[in-house]
Amino acid sequence: MAKRWRDIAAPRDTNGRPTWSVLLILASLPLLLFVVVPLWVLIRRVSLPNFLDLLIAGLTGYSHSDAAQALALSVETTLIATLLTLVLGTPLAYLLARRRFWGHSALDALIDLPLVLPPAVAGIALLVTFGRHGTFGPALAHMGIMLPFTPAAVVLAQIFVASPFYVRAAVNAFSETRDEIEDAAAIDGAGSWGVFARVTLPLALPALVSGAVMTWARALGEFGATIIFAGNFPGRTETIPLAIYLGFEIDLRTALSLAALQLIVAFGILLLVRVGLRRTLPSS
Repeated sequence: MAKRWRDIAAPRDTNGRPTWSVLLILASLPLLLFVVVPLWVLIRRVSLPNFLDLLIAGLTGYSHSDAAQALALSVETTLIATLLTLVLGTPLAYLLARRRFWGHSALDALIDLPLVLPPAVAGIALLVTFGRHGTFGPALAHMGIMLPFTPAAVVLAQIFVASPFYVRAAVNAFSETRDEIEDAAAIDGAGSWGVFARVTLPLALPALVSGAVMTWARALGEFGATIIFAGNFPGRTETIPLAIYLGFEIDLRTALSLAALQLIVAFGILLLVRVGLRRTLPSS
């Protein structure tokens, strides 16, 4: 480690020329600064008292302002969306990781499709499927279920765009689990469910947790599909991203505070995931 740091810190090699590490750092600076500087300026523009008031109001429920309600709704819907993704995505991930069948590659690619689709496409797809005049809309209405422009629509939009993060992480985790460990458990008399619950799942747990956290973070930032499928109704379907969009035209201070909050949460989650993975994965 010390030698590696000396190699990076040394500005010139033995021939007096800039080292490869220095050239890499210089080449990396433009894009790095382009990403970091606007985020830093955003944080600098936030009013700290306004930010703290918004955070306390949203977490305690003492305020009925639109921003506080958006914060509370975001926390509630994203937790529900993440939980449903865990329940529904784990069997799918295990199937893709452990079974080969006709259409496997197509299904594997289909799972990642929401990651590359514009969120507006996801919102339209959900609307024409579950909307009042959509494919399943009349049948749902006959059962007394109305999904569009409700908190349930917010959850569905979040699941649609965020679930691939968990499913992909789970597929990779289940694929990398060593077969000999599972075989040893089976020889000792454990059934298929016992092997999965006692061996496979614990081994894959760090990656599953990381995937779940990434799913929650992506759901927290979902905007396009939500505004089309769920609308933007304060206190009902307005989440943090929608409140930022609306607040940009009405109350810039609140929009800045919400944007800073989302930025801090997203960065904290990404940092937590990377540190956690580094501690759980074997060092090379």
